[in-house]
This record gives sequence, structure tokens and C-alpha cells, in this order.
Amino acid sequence: MDSLVIGEPQILGQVTKALELARGQDTAGPVLNRMFQSAIHAGKRARTETAISCNPASISSLAASLSERTVGNISEAHIVILGAGEMAELAVEALRKRGANRILVVNRTLERAQSLVKRWEAQATTFENINAALTSADILIASTGAPHTLITREMVKNAMDIRPERPLMLVDIAVPRDIASDTADIPRVRLYDMDGLNDKLEHSVAERMAEVPRVKSIVEAEVLEFEVYMKSLEMMPIIADMRQRAEAIRLGVLKKSLNRMPGLTDLERERIEVMTQALVKKILDAPTQRLRAEAACPHAPEYATVARTLFGLKHEADLCGFSGETCPISTAAD
Repeated sequence: MDSLVIGEPQILGQVTKALELARGQDTAGPVLNRMFQSAIHAGKRARTETAISCNPASISSLAASLSERTVGNISEAHIVILGAGEMAELAVEALRKRGANRILVVNRTLERAQSLVKRWEAQATTFENINAALTSADILIASTGAPHTLITREMVKNAMDIRPERPLMLVDIAVPRDIASDTADIPRVRLYDMDGLNDKLEHSVAERMAEVPRVKSIVEAEVLEFEVYMKSLEMMPIIADMRQRAEAIRLGVLKKSLNRMPGLTDLERERIEVMTQALVKKILDAPTQRLRAEAACPHAPEYATVARTLFGLKHEADLCGFSGETCPISTAAD
């Protein structure tokens, strides 16, 4: 919601990648790991439960979206990208994500074009071949830094004379323009320039902005859930002590019982071991779940005190290091 392009899906990918890198370096502990997972879950919910990322919110993505709607089957369309700068690369990326397969990048220098197409598995050529590219194109997206028009009416007219039955879509996202405005008068040619694209973009951004309250509700719900998780961590030492105490009792009783049955086979001993483990787990399941559930309530300290008393665990005063003095946590519980 705070990105330059509201609803930008790349940010969710960047956060996910950051978590993967942290896990790979063992730098994400349980709390940080859970927090990032909650953030990623919130982002995925925002994308699936709202329309905040459905409408194009950048010029490049809008150009790709218009191209897809115009030609129908974009995977079969021959797409020419004029220029190899940042805007051109964003357009190629957006087209690729929509299934475009036949992309030709035309640039002043072949080296720069090849650098771009290598990342996106496209083809490259130079301005010397622009007329041939124009003749074969179904869609041409122009985005160069040239100070003058590169695609003239005459060039487009000549191309259309060769392929009169095939429509041509021209998208000019360059400033100043790369494509002459009078090309729009040629039959079966559709031209989109920055003025028209900005109008559509404003409408798309407004639609995304309308989704912000719904996204905020999702974020708030995820924050509350994370806060409950954080409070549950306060009960984890008690739960760990309960399990440690139960395991010590289990091992002691098991050892005495097995000593009284020396004739058991290894398999029988293993089965008894597994059975006692399952019994302890089953007995502790309800109280540990209840302790986690009550961690966020105002009476959590009382629950903690009762649990320690019932299971014969050390009380907070012992854990706090107080000797003969009142522990602040116990006082609150009292």
C-alpha cells in the first residue's frame, strides 16, 4: 500500500526472497521467521481476496495489458519493442508474464538489446531493420530516449500496404514521442500514446485505491493473529518444563518396568517405549493447548501459576532468581 506503484506484486516477491535468504544463512529465528510468514500470508491474501493488484498500475504493465486484450492470443502475437531502456525492459517483463513468446527488441546498439533479450529469452536487432520489424509486427511498443520521431506515417503506411489484412497496434510510451500521431489515421492501425495511457492509468490506480480499506482489514487481522502468537511465547517455558517433567517421569517408570521384565525382546521393548511416549503426549496435549490459548487473556499469569503448581514445576520466583523476596510476576498473579 505504501509502494510507489500501489499494489505492486514485486514487493511480495522481494519479501519472500529475503526470508529464503535469511533461512539459508540461519539468521531468521522463530519470531522473525513467523513475522515474515505472517507478512507474506497477508500479502497473498490481499492479492487473492481483493483487486488491489488486478488492474495495471504502471505504464509498462498497462501497455502489456492493452496488448493482451487487443490481440487475444498474445502467445502467438509478434511483438516488437523499440528501445532497450528501463521502460522497455518492464514492458518485456510484463508481456512475458502474460504469455508472450515472440518478442523482438529493436535498439540503436545491438549490445544493449542483447543484454535485455538474454534475460527474457527474446530476439534482438538494430534500427537498420525497423521497417522489416514493423511489417511483421502485430504489436509495437516504443520506448526510446530519442529526441525526435522514429516511426513516421509513411513507414507505417508502407508496412500496412504489404499486410493490409493484419491489424497493427502501436503503443508509444516514450517522452518525447517515438511514433507520429497521424499514424492513427491509417486503416487497421490503433495508436495509444502517453495521454491516453495516463487517463487509463489514473482509472486503474483509482480502482486499486478503492481496495485499500479491504487490504487494511486483512493486515489488521494478521497483526492480531501475530500478537496472539507472541503472547503464546510467554507460555512456552512452562510448556517446555511440563514436557521435560513428564518425560523424566516416563523414563523413570519405564526403566523400572522394563527391569522387571527381562525376557522382553527388543521389538517388544520398542513398542512399550512408543506406547509410553504416545500416552504422555496425549495427556499433555489438552493442558498445553489451553495454556497457549489463554496466553493472550488478562488471566494468563494465574494460569501459569496454577500450571506450575499442578505439575510440580519451579515457580516464577525461583526462575526470577529471588530468594526470600516476592517475585513481581507472582504478585501480579496473586
